[in-house]
Amino acid sequence: MDNYYSAGPAESPEYIGAAAPDAEEQKRGRLSRIVRPFGRFFARRGLAGWLWRGLLLSVFFLLIYYPLGMVLTHEIDDDLDFTVTNPGEGSSRAVAIAAALIGREVDQHGWRANDPFFLPSSLLDNMPNYQQGMISALARFAFELTDQIGRTRGSSQADPDLQEASGLLQYSGTKWVFDLSTSLAPTATSEAQYRKAMRALLSYNARLASGDAVFERRADNLLATLDRMAADLGSSSAVLEHRLDAGRALFDRQADDVFYGVKGRLYAYYLLLRELGRDFDSVIADRDLGPAWDQMLDSIAQAAALRPWVVINGSPDSQFFASHLAAQGFFLLRARTQLREITNILLK
Repeated sequence: MDNYYSAGPAESPEYIGAAAPDAEEQKRGRLSRIVRPFGRFFARRGLAGWLWRGLLLSVFFLLIYYPLGMVLTHEIDDDLDFTVTNPGEGSSRAVAIAAALIGREVDQHGWRANDPFFLPSSLLDNMPNYQQGMISALARFAFELTDQIGRTRGSSQADPDLQEASGLLQYSGTKWVFDLSTSLAPTATSEAQYRKAMRALLSYNARLASGDAVFERRADNLLATLDRMAADLGSSSAVLEHRLDAGRALFDRQADDVFYGVKGRLYAYYLLLRELGRDFDSVIADRDLGPAWDQMLDSIAQAAALRPWVVINGSPDSQFFASHLAAQGFFLLRARTQLREITNILLK
């Protein structure tokens, strides 16, 4: 009888005596089938091949290099417990925290506001605004050190280290190696200037610890410093108000820039005021400012700790999409009011 069923491959003459492929060989076979199209893709010659390779690289940069790089470099460090453990006997804790904050943002996290276009971090906006907000607060503090706390009286000579730090912290945060708007020659980067400012602050603190510098812990110096900080917070509230009036939209592309710029300023002021309270502990104790000082710090800490997933600039009375800028502004103005209360007590 004729057999209508043909023999399978294992029963055919050419397969008799041959071993079946193992699992590893099957895996390599599947892998080669996956990789083979890419090999043919890169083996193309001529203009079409170059165009295809350019397209693949463009997709890689747009979908992998920039997004992944942005995720890996983005860092909003708002650690309210950040401190300097041992600033040194006789030195200023506020100066020490200012120098440490510069070092943390420039060297540890990396300064992002001046990153060139070929780095993924150049597309970040929240972190650069946050860092520049911190530097703005530190620049204000350095100016007060130079003008008030770091010299005996207004007619005495300004400390050279404080004067240098104050000037360097005024430097733009967006300067890279080249600034083609001014010159084709290389220029000083923002990081280089801020590192110099940090070294100047550390030098001043070292001289202060050895008795070769001045840090006047007088009530009038604390009053003047707090008064300038309160004025700076008032300027920040005006920035928030302007964005509130100009935006009023669920998706406002500039709202997060303003929010994180103010957040960085508030965070730096929180650390500075916390340490200034320890530098001027005798003044605070003599004027019985302890409870008022703690309340002021708590208000600034609440404002600095705000960190919404998406910054919304809706109407302040919206039922579902209220404004994060308005919430930030509330704590900011509360802290400013409490600063004014402290300065009023210091005036008496």
